[in-house]
Amino acid sequence: MVFKEKIEDTFAEAFDGIYCRLLVTADDEETLRKAASDATATPSIVIGRTEGGVEKWLSENETPDNRKGVILQFWGGIDEKKPLEESVKKFEIELSYRIRQDILVKPFTAVFDACVEAIGKLDMMERVGHCGDGYEWIEKRYGREIIVVPIMVPDFQIERYLGYNRGIMGANFWYMCKTKRAVMEAGRKALEAINKIEGVITPFEICSAGSKPETKFPWIGPTTNHPYCPSLKERLGAESKVPEGVNFIPEIVINGVSLEAVKEAMRVGIESVLAFDDVVRVSAGNYRGKLGKYKIYLRELF
Repeated sequence: MVFKEKIEDTFAEAFDGIYCRLLVTADDEETLRKAASDATATPSIVIGRTEGGVEKWLSENETPDNRKGVILQFWGGIDEKKPLEESVKKFEIELSYRIRQDILVKPFTAVFDACVEAIGKLDMMERVGHCGDGYEWIEKRYGREIIVVPIMVPDFQIERYLGYNRGIMGANFWYMCKTKRAVMEAGRKALEAINKIEGVITPFEICSAGSKPETKFPWIGPTTNHPYCPSLKERLGAESKVPEGVNFIPEIVINGVSLEAVKEAMRVGIESVLAFDDVVRVSAGNYRGKLGKYKIYLRELF
Protein backbone atom coordinates (compact mmCIF):
# COMPACT_ATOMS: atom_id res chain seq x y z
CA MET A 1 0.00 0.00 0.00
CA VAL A 2 1.32 3.45 -0.88
CA PHE A 3 1.17 6.04 1.90
CA LYS A 4 0.76 9.38 0.16
CA GLU A 5 1.80 11.29 3.25
CA LYS A 6 5.33 9.94 2.68
CA ILE A 7 5.40 11.36 -0.85
CA GLU A 8 6.42 15.00 -1.03
CA ASP A 9 4.11 17.30 -2.97
CA THR A 10 6.72 18.02 -5.63
CA PHE A 11 7.70 17.03 -9.14
CA ALA A 12 10.54 15.43 -11.07
CA GLU A 13 11.88 17.46 -13.93
CA ALA A 14 12.66 15.67 -17.20
CA PHE A 15 13.78 16.66 -20.68
CA ASP A 16 13.93 15.48 -24.28
CA GLY A 17 16.71 13.24 -25.57
CA ILE A 18 17.65 11.12 -28.58
CA TYR A 19 17.78 7.37 -28.15
CA CYS A 20 18.62 4.18 -30.02
CA ARG A 21 17.46 0.71 -29.05
CA LEU A 22 20.06 -1.89 -30.02
CA LEU A 23 19.58 -5.64 -29.95
CA VAL A 24 22.91 -7.28 -29.15
CA THR A 25 23.52 -11.03 -29.41
CA ALA A 26 26.44 -13.31 -28.58
CA ASP A 27 27.34 -16.99 -28.56
CA ASP A 28 27.32 -17.28 -24.76
CA GLU A 29 25.67 -15.52 -21.86
CA GLU A 30 28.91 -14.47 -20.16
CA THR A 31 30.09 -12.57 -23.24
CA LEU A 32 26.65 -11.05 -23.76
CA ARG A 33 26.45 -9.77 -20.19
CA LYS A 34 29.99 -8.39 -20.36
CA ALA A 35 29.23 -6.53 -23.60
CA ALA A 36 26.02 -5.10 -22.14
CA SER A 37 27.73 -4.06 -18.92
CA ASP A 38 30.77 -2.48 -20.56
CA ALA A 39 28.79 -0.61 -23.22
CA THR A 40 26.43 0.97 -20.69
CA ALA A 41 28.82 1.33 -17.77
CA THR A 42 29.47 5.07 -17.72
CA PRO A 43 26.44 7.35 -17.65
CA SER A 44 27.64 10.65 -19.00
CA ILE A 45 24.91 12.93 -20.37
CA VAL A 46 25.89 15.35 -17.60
CA ILE A 47 29.27 15.84 -19.32
CA GLY A 48 27.77 16.06 -22.80
CA ARG A 49 28.37 12.49 -23.96
CA THR A 50 25.99 9.48 -23.89
CA GLU A 51 24.43 7.19 -21.33
CA GLY A 52 22.88 3.77 -21.64
CA GLY A 53 21.28 0.88 -19.87
CA VAL A 54 19.78 -2.56 -20.19
CA GLU A 55 16.10 -2.60 -21.08
CA LYS A 56 15.55 -6.36 -21.16
CA TRP A 57 17.15 -9.74 -21.81
CA LEU A 58 15.98 -11.93 -24.68
CA SER A 59 15.83 -15.68 -25.28
CA GLU A 60 17.09 -17.42 -28.41
CA ASN A 61 13.63 -17.38 -30.03
CA GLU A 62 13.38 -13.59 -29.69
CA THR A 63 16.47 -12.61 -31.72
CA PRO A 64 17.23 -12.52 -35.46
CA ASP A 65 20.12 -15.00 -35.26
CA ASN A 66 18.56 -17.31 -32.65
CA ARG A 67 21.11 -16.56 -29.96
CA LYS A 68 20.58 -15.06 -26.53
CA GLY A 69 20.28 -11.31 -26.69
CA VAL A 70 19.73 -8.07 -24.85
CA ILE A 71 17.99 -4.80 -25.68
CA LEU A 72 20.21 -1.83 -24.83
CA GLN A 73 19.17 1.79 -24.94
CA PHE A 74 21.68 4.56 -25.63
CA TRP A 75 20.82 8.21 -25.13
CA GLY A 76 22.18 11.53 -26.31
CA GLY A 77 21.26 15.05 -25.35
CA ILE A 78 19.49 17.61 -27.54
CA ASP A 79 20.77 21.16 -27.80
CA GLU A 80 17.55 23.08 -28.35
CA LYS A 81 19.52 26.10 -29.55
CA LYS A 82 20.87 24.21 -32.57
CA PRO A 83 19.32 22.20 -35.42
CA LEU A 84 18.42 18.66 -34.37
CA GLU A 85 20.81 17.29 -37.01
CA GLU A 86 23.78 18.60 -35.00
CA SER A 87 22.68 16.76 -31.86
CA VAL A 88 22.06 13.61 -33.89
CA LYS A 89 25.53 13.73 -35.42
CA LYS A 90 27.15 14.16 -32.02
CA PHE A 91 25.10 11.25 -30.70
CA GLU A 92 26.12 9.07 -33.66
CA ILE A 93 29.80 9.70 -32.92
CA GLU A 94 29.43 8.92 -29.22
CA LEU A 95 27.34 5.82 -29.93
CA SER A 96 30.01 4.52 -32.31
CA TYR A 97 32.58 4.65 -29.50
CA ARG A 98 30.39 2.42 -27.33
CA ILE A 99 29.85 -0.08 -30.14
CA ARG A 100 33.48 -0.20 -31.27
CA GLN A 101 35.15 -0.25 -27.88
CA ASP A 102 32.71 -2.35 -25.84
CA ILE A 103 30.75 -4.64 -28.20
CA LEU A 104 32.77 -5.21 -31.39
CA VAL A 105 35.78 -6.31 -29.31
CA LYS A 106 33.79 -9.10 -27.61
CA PRO A 107 34.00 -12.46 -29.46
CA PHE A 108 31.13 -13.41 -31.79
CA THR A 109 28.86 -10.45 -31.04
CA ALA A 110 26.31 -8.89 -33.38
CA VAL A 111 24.22 -5.71 -33.28
CA PHE A 112 20.73 -5.24 -34.75
CA ASP A 113 18.31 -2.32 -34.87
CA ALA A 114 15.44 -2.52 -32.37
CA CYS A 115 14.07 1.02 -32.61
CA VAL A 116 10.28 1.33 -32.79
CA GLU A 117 8.80 4.11 -34.95
CA ALA A 118 12.18 5.65 -35.79
CA ILE A 119 12.22 9.27 -36.88
CA GLY A 120 15.58 8.81 -38.60
CA LYS A 121 18.42 6.38 -39.29
CA LEU A 122 22.11 6.34 -38.43
CA ASP A 123 24.39 4.78 -41.07
CA MET A 124 26.92 2.62 -39.22
CA MET A 125 29.29 2.27 -42.15
CA GLU A 126 31.30 5.45 -41.60
CA ARG A 127 32.17 5.02 -37.93
CA VAL A 128 31.78 1.27 -37.29
CA GLY A 129 31.86 -0.53 -40.65
CA HIS A 130 35.14 1.08 -41.63
CA CYS A 131 36.81 -0.64 -38.71
CA GLY A 132 37.33 -3.25 -41.46
CA ASP A 133 39.81 -0.79 -43.07
CA GLY A 134 38.00 -0.98 -46.40
CA TYR A 135 37.71 -4.78 -46.43
CA GLU A 136 34.22 -4.75 -44.84
CA TRP A 137 31.27 -5.81 -46.94
CA ILE A 138 27.48 -5.68 -46.93
CA GLU A 139 25.15 -8.63 -47.37
CA LYS A 140 21.62 -9.71 -46.55
CA ARG A 141 21.46 -11.80 -43.39
CA TYR A 142 18.41 -12.55 -41.24
CA GLY A 143 16.33 -10.44 -43.63
CA ARG A 144 18.40 -7.36 -42.79
CA GLU A 145 21.16 -5.32 -44.43
CA ILE A 146 24.24 -6.32 -42.46
CA ILE A 147 27.75 -4.89 -42.46
CA VAL A 148 30.29 -7.67 -41.92
CA VAL A 149 33.45 -6.26 -40.36
CA PRO A 150 36.44 -8.61 -40.77
CA ILE A 151 38.31 -8.90 -37.47
CA MET A 152 40.86 -11.37 -36.11
CA VAL A 153 38.19 -13.50 -34.44
CA PRO A 154 35.82 -13.56 -37.42
CA ASP A 155 33.66 -11.55 -37.73
CA PHE A 156 31.64 -8.68 -36.26
CA GLN A 157 28.16 -8.08 -37.70
CA ILE A 158 26.11 -4.91 -37.38
CA GLU A 159 22.91 -3.84 -39.08
CA ARG A 160 23.82 -0.98 -41.37
CA TYR A 161 21.06 1.43 -40.36
CA LEU A 162 20.12 1.96 -36.72
CA GLY A 163 16.94 3.91 -36.03
CA TYR A 164 16.72 6.76 -33.57
CA ASN A 165 13.83 8.58 -31.92
CA ARG A 166 13.10 11.22 -29.31
CA GLY A 167 12.26 10.20 -25.77
CA ILE A 168 12.19 11.40 -22.16
CA MET A 169 15.33 11.64 -20.05
CA GLY A 170 16.15 12.49 -16.48
CA ALA A 171 12.92 11.53 -14.71
CA ASN A 172 13.79 10.54 -11.17
CA PHE A 173 12.79 9.99 -7.60
CA TRP A 174 14.67 10.13 -4.33
CA TYR A 175 13.96 7.74 -1.46
CA MET A 176 15.10 9.05 1.89
CA CYS A 177 16.38 6.31 4.17
CA LYS A 178 17.21 5.81 7.81
CA THR A 179 19.61 2.91 7.20
CA LYS A 180 22.27 1.79 4.75
CA ARG A 181 20.41 -1.50 4.40
CA ALA A 182 17.30 0.32 3.17
CA VAL A 183 19.34 2.10 0.48
CA MET A 184 20.29 -1.19 -1.13
CA GLU A 185 17.30 -3.42 -0.40
CA ALA A 186 14.62 -0.88 -1.28
CA GLY A 187 16.63 0.23 -4.31
CA ARG A 188 16.96 -3.30 -5.64
CA LYS A 189 13.23 -3.90 -5.26
CA ALA A 190 12.52 -0.68 -7.14
CA LEU A 191 14.86 -1.66 -9.97
CA GLU A 192 13.19 -5.09 -10.22
CA ALA A 193 9.80 -3.44 -10.59
CA ILE A 194 11.01 -0.83 -13.07
CA ASN A 195 12.73 -3.45 -15.22
CA LYS A 196 9.32 -5.00 -15.93
CA ILE A 197 8.14 -1.82 -17.66
CA GLU A 198 8.59 -1.89 -21.43
CA GLY A 199 10.73 0.85 -22.94
CA VAL A 200 12.60 2.25 -19.93
CA ILE A 201 16.09 2.05 -18.46
CA THR A 202 17.73 3.16 -15.20
CA PRO A 203 21.16 4.32 -16.41
CA PHE A 204 22.59 4.98 -12.93
CA GLU A 205 20.65 2.18 -11.14
CA ILE A 206 20.96 3.07 -7.42
CA CYS A 207 22.65 6.46 -7.63
CA SER A 208 24.39 7.97 -4.62
CA ALA A 209 25.08 11.42 -6.06
CA GLY A 210 22.20 13.65 -7.05
CA SER A 211 23.40 16.85 -8.69
CA LYS A 212 22.30 20.42 -9.30
CA PRO A 213 22.67 22.65 -12.36
CA GLU A 214 24.46 25.48 -10.54
CA THR A 215 28.12 24.91 -9.73
CA LYS A 216 31.20 26.70 -8.45
CA PHE A 217 33.31 24.55 -10.75
CA PRO A 218 31.83 24.68 -14.30
CA TRP A 219 34.65 22.63 -15.81
CA ILE A 220 33.42 19.65 -13.78
CA GLY A 221 29.80 19.98 -14.82
CA PRO A 222 26.97 19.42 -12.30
CA THR A 223 28.22 19.10 -8.74
CA THR A 224 26.71 17.75 -5.54
CA ASN A 225 23.23 18.85 -4.49
CA HIS A 226 24.65 20.07 -1.17
CA PRO A 227 21.40 20.91 0.70
CA TYR A 228 20.50 17.21 0.49
CA CYS A 229 23.84 15.81 1.69
CA PRO A 230 23.30 14.27 5.14
CA SER A 231 26.96 14.75 6.10
CA LEU A 232 26.55 18.53 5.62
CA LYS A 233 23.41 18.88 7.76
CA GLU A 234 25.14 20.32 10.82
CA ARG A 235 27.49 22.48 8.76
CA LEU A 236 24.70 23.99 6.66
CA GLY A 237 22.25 24.57 9.48
CA ALA A 238 19.01 26.10 8.19
CA GLU A 239 20.14 25.70 4.58
CA SER A 240 20.05 21.90 4.90
CA LYS A 241 16.95 20.20 3.48
CA VAL A 242 17.66 16.77 4.95
CA PRO A 243 14.66 15.66 7.07
CA GLU A 244 15.09 14.54 10.65
CA GLY A 245 16.13 10.88 10.90
CA VAL A 246 17.27 10.66 7.26
CA ASN A 247 20.86 9.50 6.79
CA PHE A 248 20.90 8.56 3.10
CA ILE A 249 19.18 10.02 0.01
CA PRO A 250 19.72 7.78 -3.04
CA GLU A 251 18.24 8.61 -6.43
CA ILE A 252 16.89 6.46 -9.26
CA VAL A 253 16.97 8.10 -12.69
CA ILE A 254 14.68 6.85 -15.48
CA ASN A 255 14.89 7.36 -19.25
CA GLY A 256 12.11 6.06 -21.47
CA VAL A 257 10.67 5.95 -24.94
CA SER A 258 7.49 7.79 -23.88
CA LEU A 259 6.20 9.94 -21.05
CA GLU A 260 3.64 7.25 -20.22
CA ALA A 261 6.33 4.57 -19.84
CA VAL A 262 8.45 6.85 -17.66
CA LYS A 263 5.52 7.71 -15.39
CA GLU A 264 4.61 4.06 -14.93
CA ALA A 265 8.23 3.22 -14.10
CA MET A 266 8.31 5.99 -11.52
CA ARG A 267 5.03 4.80 -10.02
CA VAL A 268 6.10 1.18 -9.54
CA GLY A 269 9.52 2.24 -8.29
CA ILE A 270 8.10 4.58 -5.67
CA GLU A 271 5.56 1.99 -4.61
CA SER A 272 8.38 -0.52 -4.12
CA VAL A 273 10.57 1.66 -1.91
CA LEU A 274 7.64 2.75 0.26
CA ALA A 275 7.10 -0.87 1.26
CA PHE A 276 10.20 -0.51 3.49
CA ASP A 277 9.75 0.92 6.99
CA ASP A 278 13.17 2.57 6.93
CA VAL A 279 12.25 4.66 3.89
CA VAL A 280 11.04 7.86 5.52
CA ARG A 281 10.01 9.93 2.51
CA VAL A 282 10.06 10.07 -1.29
CA SER A 283 10.94 13.21 -3.18
CA ALA A 284 12.47 14.11 -6.56
CA GLY A 285 15.02 16.32 -8.21
CA ASN A 286 13.71 19.43 -9.86
CA TYR A 287 15.43 22.64 -10.78
CA ARG A 288 12.66 25.22 -11.07
CA GLY A 289 12.27 24.62 -14.78
CA LYS A 290 15.96 25.12 -15.60
CA LEU A 291 16.56 21.54 -16.73
CA GLY A 292 13.63 20.39 -18.85
CA LYS A 293 10.08 21.06 -19.96
CA TYR A 294 8.46 17.98 -18.38
CA LYS A 295 7.17 18.20 -14.81
CA ILE A 296 6.06 14.85 -13.39
CA TYR A 297 4.20 15.41 -10.14
CA LEU A 298 4.77 12.52 -7.76
CA ARG A 299 1.38 12.43 -6.04
CA GLU A 300 -0.42 12.51 -9.39
CA LEU A 301 1.22 9.18 -10.28
CA PHE A 302 -1.12 7.55 -7.76
